[in-house]
Amino acid sequence: MKRTQRILCAALIGLIVGGAVFAKGGSQSGGAAAQQKVTIKVGDNWGATHPMAAALDTVFKPRIEQASGGALTVDIYHSGTLGNEADLWNGVRNGTIEVAIVGTPMNQEYPTMLISDWPFLYRDLNHAKKVWTGSIAEEISKDFHQKFPTVHMLAWGPNSARTFTSNKKLTSVDDFRGQKFRMPANPIHVGIAENLGASAQVIPLGELFSALETGVVDGQDNGMVTVISEAFYEVQKYLYETNHIIATLEIVVSAPFYDKLTADQQKIIADAAKATAEKAWDDYIKSVDSDRQFLRDKGVTVTQTSAADQQRIIQLIQPLTDKLFTDNAWARLLTERIKAVQ
Repeated sequence: MKRTQRILCAALIGLIVGGAVFAKGGSQSGGAAAQQKVTIKVGDNWGATHPMAAALDTVFKPRIEQASGGALTVDIYHSGTLGNEADLWNGVRNGTIEVAIVGTPMNQEYPTMLISDWPFLYRDLNHAKKVWTGSIAEEISKDFHQKFPTVHMLAWGPNSARTFTSNKKLTSVDDFRGQKFRMPANPIHVGIAENLGASAQVIPLGELFSALETGVVDGQDNGMVTVISEAFYEVQKYLYETNHIIATLEIVVSAPFYDKLTADQQKIIADAAKATAEKAWDDYIKSVDSDRQFLRDKGVTVTQTSAADQQRIIQLIQPLTDKLFTDNAWARLLTERIKAVQ
């Protein structure tokens, strides 16, 4: 009887110890899984004061890290640290960068992205914000993923209302003739410069300051916010506030990275991207008047276009606009839908 009791007692102790070890091991495994962190590299080409770059710091990073309880951490690299716009785009497509903020380096492969740079499309900045935080943006984002399955488009923020700057006199439409402007690698931008009587040279943003300083080009086109964030006012004397394009910047994420996350984590990132774009639009719209004054205080001659000058520019670039409609069957309907947004 005693032997039987000893056997039963030993078996019971074995079960208890084994259960304790199993429980301890399970607890350690679960704890390790819970503590495992995912790092999201985010790259852009803008100085930290640009509204999109600033919103990454003040909205995107803290929202994701707080909402995920620290499971997702965000490392942001401004000013082309991870490469120029083409590098960032290719990095997201190839999965070497998790998130990037880009303009339209993919427009040759996916011509619908030309809509982001369509000239004189909006009534004002608030109209542009409504378009790119609304249903049209969602539709294009879904179609974008069909075209580029390794990328998701998360949100559309502001680049800026683009203006022209130059070291040569630039206070009227006539002053464009004979000048050399750096333009993005985009047929719309290049076409605008050429239709206005200037020549266009494609130069990456990261090399533009040097090109302006050394006289490789006379000027460039970017929003006042970019002229400030990139310190172009140090090497430019004139700014002509044409507002010919209200351009966007897109927040894109690598699908191989994003699709492996939990549904909750995906929602955290998607919501943070939308909130980042909203914040950037609001901050950009508020900044225009103060940016103009800042540039004047720095000695830049800032000239706002009159209604008559703007109509003259529209007429001069009509050959470009006609060609865009001829070459892109989707353009007529989409531009009409955008103009109808209230």
